[in-house]
Amino acid sequence: MRLEDAERLLLSLELFGMRFGLDRMRRLLTALGSPQEQFASIQVVGTNGKSSTVRMTAAILRRHGLCVGSYLSPHLVSFAERVRIDDADVSGAEFAAAIQRAAAAAEKVDRTAPSDDHVTQFELLTAAALDCFARASVDVAVVEAGLGGRFDATNVLPSSVAVLTNVGLEHTRWLGPTVADIATEKLDVVENFATLIVGTDLHPDALALAQQTARERHATLRVAPTDPGAGLEILARGPFQRRNFTLAIEAARAYLGTLGRPLDDAAVRAAAASTLVPGRFEVVASNPDTVLDGAHNPGGLTALAEALTGFVAGRRLVACLAVLDDKDATGMLRTLLPLCDAVVTTRAQTPRALPPATLASLCHQLGYTGAVEIVGEARAALERARTLAGPDGVALATGSIYLIADLLRPAGAARSTL
Repeated sequence: MRLEDAERLLLSLELFGMRFGLDRMRRLLTALGSPQEQFASIQVVGTNGKSSTVRMTAAILRRHGLCVGSYLSPHLVSFAERVRIDDADVSGAEFAAAIQRAAAAAEKVDRTAPSDDHVTQFELLTAAALDCFARASVDVAVVEAGLGGRFDATNVLPSSVAVLTNVGLEHTRWLGPTVADIATEKLDVVENFATLIVGTDLHPDALALAQQTARERHATLRVAPTDPGAGLEILARGPFQRRNFTLAIEAARAYLGTLGRPLDDAAVRAAAASTLVPGRFEVVASNPDTVLDGAHNPGGLTALAEALTGFVAGRRLVACLAVLDDKDATGMLRTLLPLCDAVVTTRAQTPRALPPATLASLCHQLGYTGAVEIVGEARAALERARTLAGPDGVALATGSIYLIADLLRPAGAARSTL
C-alpha cells in the first residue's frame, strides 16, 4: 500500500461518519496484537491547545533521552502528519504500512459486526498510530484526543498522566450543552492514581470537576502556572503558547516522576527554543508579515487576539477569514473584528464552510465599519488581504484549520480530509 492508497482508504471511511464507543476500538486493537500495551502514555484533552501541548511535551521528554511518539489531530496536508516519532512525522511508507495492517485487523472486526457498526476512520487512524509506536519501541506516547474523552478512540490507553488544557463550549451536540457537561466527558480519561494537569485559566466549573475527579480517582491534581518564567525563550509565538508550554512542563515532570527522574532545566530550555507548531500563529511570509492561525472557536480567537496585540503593534491588520457552519462565527467575529482594518471573507474546501457572503453579511450585522471584501478562492483571498495590508502591515488567515490546510497544501493538490 502506498501513501496515496492509505489516504484513499481513509477518505472512503469518512463517508460513514462518526460513531462513539470503545468496544469497536478494543476489538480492533486485539486483532492488531494489542500494541497499546507496549508503551506508556500521556493523554491530552481539552477544547484548545491540545496539539501544541502534545508537541511540546514530546519535545521535552525526547530531550531527556526518551523515544517519544506523538499522535495529533487534525492534520494540514497529509494524514501521516498525525503520527510522529521523536521530532519527525513517520514516513509515507511507514504510515501506509500501518494503515494496511490496521485495515486488515478492521476487516476481521467488521466481519462479525452489524453493517452500521464498522470501524470508523478515526479508530483506524488511532489503531495505526498505536501500532507505529509499538513497532518503533517508543518509551512513551503523548496522545491527543479527537473529540471529548469518554468515548473517544484514544481512551483505551491506561495513561499515568492526563492533561486538560481548557474547556469551552464546542461540539455541544455530542458533548453536552454546558462547560460542566463537556468537562465531565473530557475528564473521563483520568485513570485511578494518575496525575491530572490543568491550567490556571480553567473555567471554574471545569476546575471544580477536575478537583472532584481527582478526589474520586485518588489522582494527583497539579495546576500549571500561567507562565513558565520570563527567562525562558519559546520559539512558538504568543502568550497562549507560553501557557501551553507550562502544561507541557508539568506533564513531562509528572511522567518523569513515574520513572524516578527529575525534570532537567537544560532539556526544557532546548525544547522551548526548538518547538514550532504548524498552523498556530505561523509566520509564513514578510512584506507584509503573513500569519496563519487555525483558531476556529471563540476561545481560540481570544488567544489569537491576545497574541496579535503585541505582534501587530499599531500596524494595519487585514484578516482573511473562513469559518465552518457548525462554529460560533458570531462569537469569533466579535473578538476579531475590533482588531482589523479590513476583512476578506472566503471559504475552505469543505461542504461545511459558511458561504463568504454570509460571513460578510455577519460582519456588517455586527456593526463593523471597515472594508469587507469577498474572494471565494482561499489563496486569492489571502493575496488580496496581503495587498490591503500593505508591505508594512500584517495579513492574517484564520477561522478554520481547513482554511490553513488549503493555504499550505501544494496548489492543485487534492484535499486530504481533516
